[in-house]
Amino acid sequence: MDNLQSSQKSVSLQCVFHSIRFKVNKGWSKALLLFLCPYVSYWTFVYSRITLFFSRFAVTLEKDTFRLYSEYINQKVLFLRYISRSNFNPDKTMKTERKYHHLIKSVIIVLFLSFGMTSCEKEEPVPVPTEQTVFMYLPWSDNLTSNFYQNISDLESVVEKNILKDERIIIFMCTTATKATLFELAYENGKSVRKTLKNYTDPAYTTAEGITSILNDVQRYSPTKRYSMVIGCHGMGWIPVSNSKSRSGLRTKMHWEYENVPMTRYFGGLNAQYQTDITTLAKGISNAGLKMEYILFDDCYMSSIEVAYDLKDVTDYLIGSTSEVMAYGMPYAEIGQYLIGKVDYASICDGFYSFYSNYSEMPCGTIAVTDCSELDNLATIMKEINHRYTFDPSLTSSLQRLDGYYPVIFFDYGDYVSKLCPDETLVAQFNEQLNRTVPFKRNTEYFYSMSRGQVKINTFSGITISDPSTHSLASKKEETAWYAATH
Repeated sequence: MDNLQSSQKSVSLQCVFHSIRFKVNKGWSKALLLFLCPYVSYWTFVYSRITLFFSRFAVTLEKDTFRLYSEYINQKVLFLRYISRSNFNPDKTMKTERKYHHLIKSVIIVLFLSFGMTSCEKEEPVPVPTEQTVFMYLPWSDNLTSNFYQNISDLESVVEKNILKDERIIIFMCTTATKATLFELAYENGKSVRKTLKNYTDPAYTTAEGITSILNDVQRYSPTKRYSMVIGCHGMGWIPVSNSKSRSGLRTKMHWEYENVPMTRYFGGLNAQYQTDITTLAKGISNAGLKMEYILFDDCYMSSIEVAYDLKDVTDYLIGSTSEVMAYGMPYAEIGQYLIGKVDYASICDGFYSFYSNYSEMPCGTIAVTDCSELDNLATIMKEINHRYTFDPSLTSSLQRLDGYYPVIFFDYGDYVSKLCPDETLVAQFNEQLNRTVPFKRNTEYFYSMSRGQVKINTFSGITISDPSTHSLASKKEETAWYAATH
């Protein structure tokens, strides 16, 4: 009896068999017992194997096998000894076996499900967040549609260089005044492909709400850490749409109305119903919860201090021209790679200059980059200058003009301050801050205007101002945020 107890303690599942009170009827043959013994021992073996697997007691598979085999032999001996002294009840035995059979089945099922779930989790690709979305915004602009297609084609040539890593290019383009499409340029099989995301009917692209809605679509289709915006259309600087609407009685011929001359661009279209105020654009971006890394205006007269100040809270940088931009627009095939990924503002300006200094139709162009984070510091200095000095109107004709209008609307900002402020120390302080505000700029020897042709550039600060203008279109300059901040 002592030897039996000692052997039983060495068996890992002894408690299971001690808990079962087998009662053997003397009438049963020992052949049946021998038949049942391996069956019970088999499930005991399976159960102990699972237990050992989870507890990871075995160091090697060989040791596991030896231990389990020893337990199997010991258990078989113990079982035979035990039933030889007891009354055996086959019904109870079968019920017990069924009980453990179901238990082991459940454990095995859970085990396989766990393996399956773990396997699926490992096979799922880890999502990599996209770093940047470059959003090209092309609202209806009447006669520039063919140029827009050329711009897109130029961008596709950049995409085909396989430079897109964690960046995406999304384009909104009006194909008519009431139809537009949102699509993506993607790189597949060695070429650029266009993937349509959404079609629009009567998009409200001239309202803040409409712009916000479009930008919300962009964010939904392309959730990224950084957003940049390229706006391609005709342009008219900060001049409000309301002034353009009332211009018919002023007998002012706008720069886009001249015929049989190289064509340039106007922001928002030729008709007032398709034009957009800068303040409306700023509100639309702000309401979408965005602050752009940069806004590139592929339009005329958009590098102005008034425009930049209106947009300072919705973009870090502003890229634009002080003058008219040829209808061809920005040379995206040359500068596109610098707009994507890590933005290279100096190379953008250099690429623009290189292209337009050799542009056969009209080798003219100006471009500049404004750091909007420096605008408040510039406004502070400008406010001091305005409080101390008043511009002499007799000097207006000596100012560097950067447009083709008469009277002039857009003057070179640096040249204006140099003639407004006689204090050399204060002017030097202003110029230092202006250089920080406009860190990159390039210009050809002449700028071009549809109304005046080529005009010589004698001095160029990269940004314009309308303070000294007496043109009727500039009559609301005192209502601009810039004027309020500096007077």
